[in-house]
Amino acid sequence: MNDSDISYDSIYEDEVCEKEEVVQFAFFAVPIFFSVVITLSLVGNLLVLVILALYENLKSLTNILILNLAVSDLLFTSGLPFWTIYHMWGWVFHKAICKIVTFVFFIGFYSSLLFLTVMTVYRYLTVVHPLSDLRPRNVTVGVLVSVLLWIVSIGAAVPSLLFSTVVSIPHKDKPSLGCEYEDDLWATVGVSQQNLFFLVASAVVAFCYCRILVRITRTRSHTKTRVVKLVLCIVAVFFLGWVPYNVAIFLRLLSNKLVPPFEDCDTSIRLDYAFYVCRLVAFSHCCLNPVFYALVGVRFRGHLKKMFCERFRGPSTVESKQGRIRNFISQGSMY
Repeated sequence: MNDSDISYDSIYEDEVCEKEEVVQFAFFAVPIFFSVVITLSLVGNLLVLVILALYENLKSLTNILILNLAVSDLLFTSGLPFWTIYHMWGWVFHKAICKIVTFVFFIGFYSSLLFLTVMTVYRYLTVVHPLSDLRPRNVTVGVLVSVLLWIVSIGAAVPSLLFSTVVSIPHKDKPSLGCEYEDDLWATVGVSQQNLFFLVASAVVAFCYCRILVRITRTRSHTKTRVVKLVLCIVAVFFLGWVPYNVAIFLRLLSNKLVPPFEDCDTSIRLDYAFYVCRLVAFSHCCLNPVFYALVGVRFRGHLKKMFCERFRGPSTVESKQGRIRNFISQGSMY
């Protein structure tokens, strides 16, 4: 995994700084945690798509963004099984698979970040400037924005397609194979690009949610407390998940280039441990997005309840509860 395993062979190639314990930690921790994330992400995001297909339409800009975010998270999730196997046995697939998997993975990574940012901007316009002409009301605008974001995401992921390959990783027992960038230059470009995307996205998210909180706290509503808590949870999860990870990949890049004070062996080992933990937390975001951006919505929960009633209780029970379900589902967006 090129963003997170920059110079993965550095774990082995430095005979002076032995990192076998770090490798063993990654061998056990990464597959277990990724298995949980993969399961939850597949269930959550596929459930979002099913609800959209059965009970919603794409005339709502919110639904268009949620649809794209779910697809993006599924793309991101599709790469995790390959990285899980990678950490256990090295890269056992063909070079073409390395390029394709890395490319698809990074498309999911960048598109997820971009769609989260755009959803935040749209929420900001809806809450802070509900009557402004800046707020898009035409579904065509949503489609065009979605296409543009996918183009940007694909363009950002192209270097991973062109310059990733299967490389030999030195080991004290026997060499193994890894899926890496061909040289350190593109590894540096990849990390710099990720950090830049995140800095811009985090600045936009922070500004929008600060303004949203100010606007909400000035309104008189019985739902104000619940909305404020939800906004704070979304912001906290976003920054607690991605800030440590982006800091870790930047510091690890400096460590791999032996930049003082990161050339010290003990410091490098501690940084590797921190990196793996931060990455596990950050990558779990793909299974948390459905919770915060769909499942918390009253309308969406109503659809979910109706679907399970139809599936497990039969039509008669559903018909007897249609009145309550109809009252439970409020009008408006899914969140």
